Amino acid sequence: MKFMLIMRATDEAWAAAADIDFNEMLETMGKFNDELISAGVLVAAEGLDDAAQGVVVDYSSETPVVTDGPYGETKELFGGFYILNVASKEEAIEWAKRMPVVVPGTKTEIRRVPSIDEFPQDNVWVVRERAWREASGQL
Repeated sequence: MKFMLIMRATDEAWAAAADIDFNEMLETMGKFNDELISAGVLVAAEGLDDAAQGVVVDYSSETPVVTDGPYGETKELFGGFYILNVASKEEAIEWAKRMPVVVPGTKTEIRRVPSIDEFPQDNVWVVRERAWREASGQL
């Protein structure tokens, strides 16, 4: 089963993390990533650019509204993610509990990533996506 570990943090946590030496953070995260790779569970892992560089597309009105970051109205920002292929939610939780470089105000949300096999296999769009995934080596 695949699970996404979503790293979230408050503005205060981002500010506290800014005080961490970047090379030290790379070393610590690199060792954790190496553990995930050695265990054979890492599928993907990415951090995200500063929220001030992002935009939000809001579909609340008839015409979508685009707002540049940063987003003062948010309580937590999504800062990066891991996708792990593990046997259970409990195993994903155990990996999340080992996450390094955490400061007060950070959280990891864990969500299962459904497999394409869970969707109706006779649906034309599922068939097309499966063909694309097979052609691109994702299946």
